[in-house]
Amino acid sequence: MVEKDPLRRRRRQRWLLTGLGLIFAISAVMRLGTIDLAFAQEGAGPASENMPPAMMTQTLAEALREIEALRQDLDRRAVALADREQAVLSAQALVEERLAELEAAETRLEAWIALSDSAVETDLDRLTAVYETMSPAEAAAIFGQMDASFAAGFLTRMAPAASASLMAELTPEQAYAVSVVIATRNAAAPRMQDR
Repeated sequence: MVEKDPLRRRRRQRWLLTGLGLIFAISAVMRLGTIDLAFAQEGAGPASENMPPAMMTQTLAEALREIEALRQDLDRRAVALADREQAVLSAQALVEERLAELEAAETRLEAWIALSDSAVETDLDRLTAVYETMSPAEAAAIFGQMDASFAAGFLTRMAPAASASLMAELTPEQAYAVSVVIATRNAAAPRMQDR
C-alpha cells in the first residue's frame, strides 16, 4: 500500500537514511579495527602506532567518501522510488476514473435497454390488440402469410377466444404448424417432476 502522507514518508526516509549511515559508519570502524588486527597479527603492533598519520587520514577519508557515495546512491534510489510511487498513484487515479466512466456507461446502457424492451413490448401489445379487434377472416389472411413461429407469438398473446376464432379461419396446415410451435416452445424447460 502506498502512503499518501508525504510528511510521514519523508520522516521514514530520514530514519532509513540515518540508520543506513550508522550501519556504514560502524562498517568503516570495523574495517579500521580489522586493519589494526591484521597489523597486530603480523607483529607490527597496533595500526594506529605504526600507521603514519597521513595514511590513517587517507583511510578515514576513503571510508567517508564511500559512505557519502552510498548515501548519494540511497538518495537517488529514494527519488526514483518516489517517482514510481507517484506514477502508481497517477495510474491508480486513471483506472478509477475509467471504472467510474464504465459504470456510468453501463447504467446508461441498462436504462436504454429497459426503454427499448418497454417500447418493443408496447408495440407488440398494440399490434396484438389490432389483430384481436380484426375480424377472424381478415386476421387469418395476414397470419397465413406469417412464419409459423412469428404467428404463434401473437396467438399466445391474444385472448383465448380471439385466437381460437383466428385459428379456425387458417388452413389446417397453417393451424397445425402454429400449434406445433406453441406446443413445443417450452418443451425444454425444466419441470417439477424433473427436479
